[in-house]
Amino acid sequence: MRPDAATVNWARNLTYSSSDVVHPRTPGELQALAARGGRVKGLGSRHSFGDVADTTGTHVSLDAFDDGRPPVEVDAATGVVSIAAGRRYGDVTRSVQAAGRALANLASLPHISVAGSVATATHGSGDDVGSLASAVVGLELVTGDGEVRALRRGDPDFPGAVVALGALGVVTRLELETVPTFDVRQDLHVGLSWDAITAHLDEITGSAYSVSLFTDWGPDGAQQVWRKSRLAPGAAGEAPPADFFGARLASTPLHMLDGVDPAHCTPQLGEAGPWNERLAHFRLEFTPSNGAELQTEYLVPRANVLDAIEALRPLGPRIGPLLQVSEIRTVATDREPLWLSPFDGPTVALHFTWSPLPDDVGQLLPHLESALAPLGARPHWGKLSHAVTDRAALRAVAARYPRFDDFRALAERYDPAGRFRGGFVERLLSL
Repeated sequence: MRPDAATVNWARNLTYSSSDVVHPRTPGELQALAARGGRVKGLGSRHSFGDVADTTGTHVSLDAFDDGRPPVEVDAATGVVSIAAGRRYGDVTRSVQAAGRALANLASLPHISVAGSVATATHGSGDDVGSLASAVVGLELVTGDGEVRALRRGDPDFPGAVVALGALGVVTRLELETVPTFDVRQDLHVGLSWDAITAHLDEITGSAYSVSLFTDWGPDGAQQVWRKSRLAPGAAGEAPPADFFGARLASTPLHMLDGVDPAHCTPQLGEAGPWNERLAHFRLEFTPSNGAELQTEYLVPRANVLDAIEALRPLGPRIGPLLQVSEIRTVATDREPLWLSPFDGPTVALHFTWSPLPDDVGQLLPHLESALAPLGARPHWGKLSHAVTDRAALRAVAARYPRFDDFRALAERYDPAGRFRGGFVERLLSL
């Protein structure tokens, strides 16, 4: 195992507390590390903005891990894809597409690891499209006694082990459902008013397979609407309307940040192509930014989204000076209850990409959460929130998960010594 020095997260707003980072190459090396004692924590693509993946012990990166099986393998009979957990979605999707299959959903970035994305309930967008974790049908992990455990959908522990924040062990492999391959065309509209959004939100988000509204929370509504339509392979699809609830069709490619070159974004203007090159917002071959940002996200029950929008709009003058862009998108109910997933019903995600101003953002977050908490909002586990630093806010978040006590009992059973805790996870499980 090759050790590295302790490192920082992708956004460079957090220096990890770990003493080193190791890269086990074989199951035996990982099992020996897990069994020897001391704190251990899996480390993925480091795209969490809080300390959910932190540890005072040893970080484990699976970028060199080889369990003797293909890193990505699609079962032709079932369509299930088995994936080495350290792989990035962008790399996985190429193999899945080559097999004539597709994942139903992708997050905005294809650069993030499969295991870390699933463990934090990361998601994409679509009224009828579930989170990345909802596709999981099986997983393997190494626990603190050095043993390998395999869980599949239907096992009693499975609903607690999928979105688990790394608290049960180091996940080494995941199995995901796939669907037959499909194409996607992406059409953009600009200038969607708040009046149109509040009057027609269901029609807007239901107008395509995946819809994202980008706003600065100013008086003008959504500056851009990105609509990704699902097509049969090779189909061109219908031309988008010139007028979309008052928004006009974009005539040139756009980045969601005003004035930024859209070269890093996936193809737009109705250029249809494979799902793995369209569902994400950004191309795998480019790094969309250098991490010079912070992110926050709140998951709100769909029934409360119009109230949430009305609660946030008065805060627009305080949000705007700190904001790069905010995104509104929908997420479907999980296929089955996952104890720490916020998607136990139809949900709307309110995402904020901030300028790298941690003190100013930290002062604003309690006001955002105070406005949204009465509406059942739950912060994304891997992004910044007031609950990351405030115990009372964290206790309120935990209370919004009906199976939280069951998850804590599961974590204590899998990891009685608390070796996979640290940072945010330790604070959460010690409530």
